[in-house]
Amino acid sequence: MSDESHRVGSRTASRKPWGGRFRSDTDAAVERFTASIHFDRALARYDVRLSAAHARMLCEQKLLSPEDLEALLQGLERVGEEIEGGVLPLDPALEDVHMHVEARLRELVGEAAGRLHAGRSRNDQVATDLLLYLQDSVSAAQHGLHGLREVLLARAREHLDTVLPGYTHLQRAQPVRLAHHWLAFVEMFGRDAARFRDLSERLRAAAPLGSGALAGSTLPLDRQQTAEALGFVAPSANSMDAVASRDLALEFLSDCAIAGVHLSRLAEELVLWSSAEFGFVELADAYATGSSLMPQKKNPDVPELVRGKSGRSIGNLVTLLTVLKGLPLTYNRDLQEDKEPVFDSAATLRDSLEVMAGALATLRVDVPRMREAAGDSLLLATDLAELLVVEGVPFREAHEAVGQVVAHCLEAGRDLLELSHDELRAFHAAFPAGAGELLSLERALEARKLPGGTARTRVAAALDTAEQEIAAALATLDAGATR
Repeated sequence: MSDESHRVGSRTASRKPWGGRFRSDTDAAVERFTASIHFDRALARYDVRLSAAHARMLCEQKLLSPEDLEALLQGLERVGEEIEGGVLPLDPALEDVHMHVEARLRELVGEAAGRLHAGRSRNDQVATDLLLYLQDSVSAAQHGLHGLREVLLARAREHLDTVLPGYTHLQRAQPVRLAHHWLAFVEMFGRDAARFRDLSERLRAAAPLGSGALAGSTLPLDRQQTAEALGFVAPSANSMDAVASRDLALEFLSDCAIAGVHLSRLAEELVLWSSAEFGFVELADAYATGSSLMPQKKNPDVPELVRGKSGRSIGNLVTLLTVLKGLPLTYNRDLQEDKEPVFDSAATLRDSLEVMAGALATLRVDVPRMREAAGDSLLLATDLAELLVVEGVPFREAHEAVGQVVAHCLEAGRDLLELSHDELRAFHAAFPAGAGELLSLERALEARKLPGGTARTRVAAALDTAEQEIAAALATLDAGATR
């Protein structure tokens, strides 16, 4: 290489923030392969916010003049607007959102932009940006989950007296109230929201900013100031851990995956219940699609896609676990692969919660069809066995006797409720007089009055408790957002 070509190569390579060490350009394929701006632009607002806090701190520490600070703050505001509005041209050669912000800032304010990076590395910068993004994402997830719970709660109140079979192994098992059934999902989604709530505390505990590339900085930075300015409790305790760890992102992906599984289970029931074989519900036209070939079809595409997309959330968790499992301390470029799984899971959960809330709010329930299915007298077999238990018969013995009664009904085509006392006593002498009269759908429901049962008073109380809990959770969320 000639002296001239050496100088040209050096000037070209120096466009990079690390270019001084290199004597030739990065290969174009490498530029494309390593660029992340096409997805990490989602961090732009957080990067601008972080940079503003860092600039104020540098000024207070006499590392930046007040004039430069004012120029930087105005420039950062404009850069943020341009990126959010999609008007800032994206250049793979600039690699990521951080360098796009810095390059545009240099165009707007000149040399002052070069002073902004004092005391920080992209390593602590991106780690902090990601935590800020996750803070907003867990708040959105909680709002979405509680919103879906409110819809389920409203529909449950509407159907407090609607009865359907409860299932085990997808076989009719015992009668339950539809309100009781939907309250089960209110509980599941409540635990999901609580997981995100717990994560939010850890996300705000420690700010990586000021950790530098890995070992901290020789400059007199005030890490407590920037931590508090960005909403963190304190600066991180260990600079190496701060730039190398992504376990909070893993926790977020895990929470998304668990919530996605619960959504998938609810979606599966809507798919099954809307089929002709069940006929329990019908999706509103706005939440269903048709067939390009068969004019009669009404397909449950929305719950099917919610069910399918839950696999993405599970896959995103596995992706990041796999990325992290072999990384030595501290930062490695592999960590660029943490963002797309996080962004995708956040969007998938947000969208799934929104469409499921709409589908449930507009769902038509076929109350007579559900009650007809719950009217199968064999669903009362457990109640019959427990009548024997009250008479002092060991449950296993009672179970055997009632199993024989059920077999007789199936073979003879008889209704359990039609059997006489003498017919029942042929299977066990302890059957009390009037045993058949003691069995009914209504009695079966009301007899289950223990806490957590499907008796009307218990379900009504559970609805009130859930309503209060959701209102308190949303109030706490809103209060936190205004701090």
